[in-house]
Amino acid sequence: MERTVKKIFLAVALAVLLGSAQAQKLTGAGATFPYPIYSKWFSEYSSAHAGVQINYQSIGSGGGIRQVTAGLVDFGASDMPMTDDQLSASKVKLIHIPTVLGAVVPVFNVPGVSDLRFSGATLADIYLGKVTNWNDGEIAKDNPSAHLPDQKIVVVHRADSSGTSFIWTDYLSKVSKEWSGGPGKGTSPGWPTGVGGKGNEGVAGLVRQIPGSIGYVELIYALQNKITFGEVKNAAGNWVRASISGVTDAADAVKNMPADYRISITNAPGASSYPISSFTYLLIPAKAINPANAATLKDMLSWMIKNGEGEVSSLSYAPLPSALAEKVLKTVYALQ
Repeated sequence: MERTVKKIFLAVALAVLLGSAQAQKLTGAGATFPYPIYSKWFSEYSSAHAGVQINYQSIGSGGGIRQVTAGLVDFGASDMPMTDDQLSASKVKLIHIPTVLGAVVPVFNVPGVSDLRFSGATLADIYLGKVTNWNDGEIAKDNPSAHLPDQKIVVVHRADSSGTSFIWTDYLSKVSKEWSGGPGKGTSPGWPTGVGGKGNEGVAGLVRQIPGSIGYVELIYALQNKITFGEVKNAAGNWVRASISGVTDAADAVKNMPADYRISITNAPGASSYPISSFTYLLIPAKAINPANAATLKDMLSWMIKNGEGEVSSLSYAPLPSALAEKVLKTVYALQ
């Protein structure tokens, strides 16, 4: 009996050791913007591929860029295309892989007000600290039927280096000369006013908690947290509420996609384009940092494009246009 127990114990221990040896661990870090869909994808891929573990840290685009350029993770994630300077300074050659598209929305917490419209100029003036009360004439003129209170505006922005901030400030820079010539676009600009929250989650949480506040988050965070968000005037002069179709229309306005996929689609032309839309990217080393993970990383990326894109609409992201998805798949297959 004792000998049988020992044999069983040894067999179990050997199985555990063999399983550990065969396990493949992929590590990634970066953007919070796509975290809901990445979390879903990575969980599904791991479940369908025994022995594969994917650890993704949702730390913001800036953090993801820093970690992948230093060779600390298998892949990074960013809502902002890396600059030429960032790419040249990286220890590893990186490839941008667009994964999905999303919308950044102006969320607000104004007691008694559930619907608001914001022009780009008004959003810029709020974040510049020029418009400081909810009943300011600049807001009132676009919302004549709203009962705007005499209440101070509390501006909320990201406290971390953020691709969502880049999308937001990239848009503000296109619609406001004062913003463009002042804070400008970036992942961590010098905010003229406001309080900071960490991640999309942090901004959403602050806006929920603070009456009179306004912030910006990716659409899914507004929907999940049941925070009201406003319509935005697009480049055609139409008021548009963020939607999958509006983001898709913004992407369709791109007629010449760069070979490296680095592009801005904020304030895109088109009658129904949502103006604060963006691609989000995985940053993949052209040659795998850990050669043992190369095949798994390529397989995961191809699975995301071929299978994962069909799931993105359920989380209020827009899938890659089919022609672009085919192009991206060829880029994935070319990775070493």
